Amino acid sequence: MAVNSPLPVAADLKPVAGIEIGFAEAGIKKPNRKDLLVMKLAEGATVAGVFTKNRFCAAPVQVSKANLAAVAGGGAPIRALVVNTGNANAGTGEPGLANAQATCAEVAKLLGCEAQQVLPFSTGVILEPLPIQKIVAGLPAAVANLKADNWFNAAEAIMTTDTQPKAASTTVAIGGHTVTMTGISKGAGMIKPNMATMLGYLAFDAKVAQPVLDELVKYAADRSFNAITIDGDTSTNDSFILVATGAGSLVVNEAAGAEYEALKEAVTDISRNLAQQIIRDGEGATKFITITVEEGRDLEECRKIAYAIAHSPLVKTAFFASDPNLGRILAAVGYAGVDDLDVTKLDLYLDDVWVAKAGGRNPDYQEADGQRVMKQAEITVRVKLARGDATATVWTCDLSHDYVSINADYRS
Repeated sequence: MAVNSPLPVAADLKPVAGIEIGFAEAGIKKPNRKDLLVMKLAEGATVAGVFTKNRFCAAPVQVSKANLAAVAGGGAPIRALVVNTGNANAGTGEPGLANAQATCAEVAKLLGCEAQQVLPFSTGVILEPLPIQKIVAGLPAAVANLKADNWFNAAEAIMTTDTQPKAASTTVAIGGHTVTMTGISKGAGMIKPNMATMLGYLAFDAKVAQPVLDELVKYAADRSFNAITIDGDTSTNDSFILVATGAGSLVVNEAAGAEYEALKEAVTDISRNLAQQIIRDGEGATKFITITVEEGRDLEECRKIAYAIAHSPLVKTAFFASDPNLGRILAAVGYAGVDDLDVTKLDLYLDDVWVAKAGGRNPDYQEADGQRVMKQAEITVRVKLARGDATATVWTCDLSHDYVSINADYRS
């Protein structure tokens, strides 16, 4: 059960002009479940993405990056995305690349575009051959039910160990223009930037120049999908894609000005929502934890310390047990790799409770206060370094017995 994350309501997910979505049950891993997704983009749409930095990146990641690079080099624009769940098509060598390219070719044939205008995505088990015949057989059904209001079905079609679909939608007013945004994400385990075994797709109906969208996707990702971790494992298939369909009235041609700033913040807000839904649905999670490191010398050291806390199994299991063994947090700060950190200036807070003062236990701290906070479903950890003005925030969850059970049984 996701932590304080209600199920999305299909009727609340707004269609975005310029994108149609279709799904199918292709039986890729299990029968009778949505596992194949096609997104068709209108002419004039621009697409940008960020991907895993795992050196063992999956075949579809390699093909998607190459196809986006072709656009940047003057090639034809992206016209479709295709996603399968149940198989990651990672660790599959040359046959995996051939299968990813064959998937693109089949989508292109059905939609009347070139294979290079299709971006493929996969998620599921690594080191197993992609069942390309099942995908090819399922694609006509996915294309046949293309429609604008299929976002909820799309969210279900990309799930793996997720306990519920993840989606968000909003309408914002920017410079006298109405912009509609809707997105989906998936992920519950093997989550750690950059990025996670996660997929994220966010579409909005503004017209945005390609260089601007390329900058925007990186900005939004760094403040959302690249600020989450469940278990510290960086996956092979991580992808976050922005689609500016160009079907609305807002036009943004440069990464400057009031309209760009408003668009940037709106995109980042909904991206953060989608990213946090992943953490709330972390495998076996019972707590949603915000970790903020303040007064750092620079962003890098703040993020190092935040991730050291967020990745610590000792810290995460203490949160699961509601055990205020908070010296574990100080230990994680100490090994984070900030070699010149003066720990005698450090303060630690758990929500409103001042736990550590000037590097030691706060004389006024009472364990009962710490335990009161630890029992909550949502907790904020604040570390103040007294070194500068930089701040970084990371979102994570606890580590429970169920996390082990889910991953021990993942392939069965």
